[in-house]
Amino acid sequence: MEHSAKVLYHSSIMIDNKIFIDPYKIKGEYQAKYIFITHPHYDHYLPEDIDKIVEDDTIFIAPEDVALEIKKRYKNKVIVVYPNQEFVLDEMKIKTIPAYNVNKNFHKKEYGWVGYVITYQNVTYAILGDCDINEDNKKVKCDVLLIAIGGTFTMDGKEGATLANIIKPKLVVPTHYNAIVGTKENEKEFLENLDKNINYEIHIK
Repeated sequence: MEHSAKVLYHSSIMIDNKIFIDPYKIKGEYQAKYIFITHPHYDHYLPEDIDKIVEDDTIFIAPEDVALEIKKRYKNKVIVVYPNQEFVLDEMKIKTIPAYNVNKNFHKKEYGWVGYVITYQNVTYAILGDCDINEDNKKVKCDVLLIAIGGTFTMDGKEGATLANIIKPKLVVPTHYNAIVGTKENEKEFLENLDKNINYEIHIK
């Protein structure tokens, strides 16, 4: 399946060289048309990295607490989002999904943090954000699933595979490991438990 998603580092994702989700540790010359933020933790919202890619006409999409910080720093258009919304932005159809932990307190449901389901050029990408398996993300439908498997703050490899097996995307790409948390062992565990009928790509070195 043709797609244009790329994990740049950790949970920093780029689609078609112009759509960025949680830009972090940016290397290279890019110009962002859209910047999506899932939540305010430094490895997901870091102005120093946003500064490397932001343009005058870049549009931000972010939950309320992050949007307030963005508006203090940038003059750009900011679309404030809440969980369980659907809207169209230019060429994209966007859904927001609640992103939260179930048995730990790093990402509480009441914070209103989100993942995104983005349909762009006939491909539906799901970026789940920092979360555990929960009743909201089990319902996600997508072609390309980008899923955090580093453990500690999110699912580990086995849990990530379990959720991927429930969602059944055409393609899955693991994220959020081998940097701040998680190692290549998380990746190995993820692949060992992933349904053999689901294709995968490894972007994290």
